[in-house]
This record gives sequence, C-alpha cells and structure tokens, in this order.
Amino acid sequence: QPLISSSEWLQLHGLKRNKLSLSQILSQIGFQHRKDYVTTLGKLVASRYADGLFPQYKRAEDGSVYNLTAKKELILRFLDCLMGAIELYKQRMEWLTSESRQIFGVIQEHCIVIVLDFGTVAPTEFDLCRDALSMVLLEQVTQIAKFNLIRAAQVLMKWQQKSTPVSEHTVKSAVTWLWKLDHMTAASHTNSAEALLEAMSDEAVSS
Repeated sequence: QPLISSSEWLQLHGLKRNKLSLSQILSQIGFQHRKDYVTTLGKLVASRYADGLFPQYKRAEDGSVYNLTAKKELILRFLDCLMGAIELYKQRMEWLTSESRQIFGVIQEHCIVIVLDFGTVAPTEFDLCRDALSMVLLEQVTQIAKFNLIRAAQVLMKWQQKSTPVSEHTVKSAVTWLWKLDHMTAASHTNSAEALLEAMSDEAVSS
C-alpha cells in the first residue's frame, strides 16, 4: 500500500489553493514595500516610512521587499502547515522510490508490453531479474488495464499473442510463465529490435 493516500497527494497538489506558496504566505503575513515613479525626480522611489518599523524580507527571485507585520502565532500556524506538507512530500518520495517503483519507476500507462532482454546475466542474476519482474507485475501491472510480456530470443517468445486484460488470473499466469522461462544465451541486438517491433505492432499498447 502507498505510504501516502490519494487524498493526501491531492492535498499537496492543492498547496496554491491552500495559500502555502511563498508569495501567498508573504501576502498574508505582511505587505510589499512599494516603489513608485516620481516624475520630478525621473526615477523609481521606494517609500521610507516602514524602514526600521517592520522586519523585512527580500525575495531573491525578483528583489521585492516585504514588510512583515504578522504576530508570532500566525507565523507558527504557517510553520505547522508547511511542516505537514514537507512530511507528505517525504512520504510520497519514499513511496515513489520503494519496491518495484525503485527499479521500473511508476507505470502510468493503461496498456503496456514488457520486453524481456536478460542479456548475459548469470543464473543467479536471472532469478533476481525474474523476482523484480514478478514484483512489478504484482504491484503495478495489477493497477492497469492490459499487458503482455515478450522475451527477446533467437525464437521470439510471447506470453500472449496480444495485450490481455488485467485480472488476478492473468497476472498469476504471467508470473508462472515468467518462472518457467529457461536461462539461455544472450539475445542479439537483432533479436532485441525484433521484440520491440513486435511489442509496438500491438495497436492497443501505449508503452
């Protein structure tokens, strides 16, 4: 299960609506120190009445200066909100870099083909590859619509002729097929290209 729920992730995407961007926070805890063009002087002149009256914050991005007027209680409230948001981001990053996502990233497409090219791996590494592939099938492929597996080899090997709807049965079948594969010599570049072309020939496949 994700370490961060969908609702919490949506909450992170709503930070601007919740007024937690730097500009929005500054506008709520103070006001911008203004400059105006003085015709007689022919230049921009900043007001000076606030100098020394308020703490000031200068934004590095655009050089704008804010006079801070908020009481400590309000600033601490924003601090709590920001710390909460940071914690959600940390949890999201932990989830994005855990288990199969650490190896394969996050599969976002609805219909995929996984092309298997085991190269020159030793038998023990071959099993590690199959462990990783089993993990991505059980953790991520179960969340999409359709999939297929193709192995690059001198004789192309396909789990199914076309991408197949995802179900508990089809995912288990794919895992079983994966673990019945024999360790063999590496596929050539030609074999790998043929496997990729075969994967792309399925019009339903998006990745």
